[in-house]
Amino acid sequence: MRHPTPNTPPERLSFTVLTVNVHKGFTSFNRRFMLHELREAVRAVSADIVFLQEVLGTHEHHASRVAGFPSEPHYEFLADSIWNQYAYGRNAVYDKGHHGNALLSKFPIVHVENHDISVAGPERRGMLHCVLQPPTLATPVHAICVHLGLQEGHRHQQLHRMAALVRSLPQCDPVIVAGDFNDWRGRAHALLSREAGLREVFVHSLGRAVRTFPAPMPLLPLDRIYVRGAAVHTPLALPRQPWNRLSDHAPLAAEIAL
Repeated sequence: MRHPTPNTPPERLSFTVLTVNVHKGFTSFNRRFMLHELREAVRAVSADIVFLQEVLGTHEHHASRVAGFPSEPHYEFLADSIWNQYAYGRNAVYDKGHHGNALLSKFPIVHVENHDISVAGPERRGMLHCVLQPPTLATPVHAICVHLGLQEGHRHQQLHRMAALVRSLPQCDPVIVAGDFNDWRGRAHALLSREAGLREVFVHSLGRAVRTFPAPMPLLPLDRIYVRGAAVHTPLALPRQPWNRLSDHAPLAAEIAL
């Protein structure tokens, strides 16, 4: 890694991030298995960092019955030859398999930690924290992929834990938090701004969070991209098709400059 000298300003880095809840590779109501089409759509965005939620690690039942079901974990299938760095955080474990959050990166991943942020009850939720080291950047980048609970009381506790994690990171290190917040009432923005210095890319640029659920006709703004320590963060418009038929969530993408 090349460190800047005291008289040389650090180099700027611009990159694209994408977040999408892949719904275990199925469309809404599990009607069709769309993981192959989803991989092509993810590739088309050409994102440098991809945040994935509800991605399957393994599922014995689907593997034996669903045509075209990959033999490898779905995050490896989606990464393929494009993202040679990836990490997976297992959240929900059941008789036939498990699923969780994953991160695909074109930058080296130098540290991974999966935080179990589940609250009492059947919902299993996680927060996957990856430390990335872009070769041209003096500081690491913290990428945190999250999937929060359906109950507001659970989300409130999980947001406080998220804020505590971000506060614990060096103030000079850039942070990106993205994923499925299930925060349809928009309660996360003020809390994360106040407690962690995070701001949401779309709220900052457009004045509102973007509706992403259900994908065929989005009504609820569930998915988010928050940043800290970014010089520029700009929303990217993605085409309605084919995303409206690939999962139950529409994706979000942004250009970020550090």
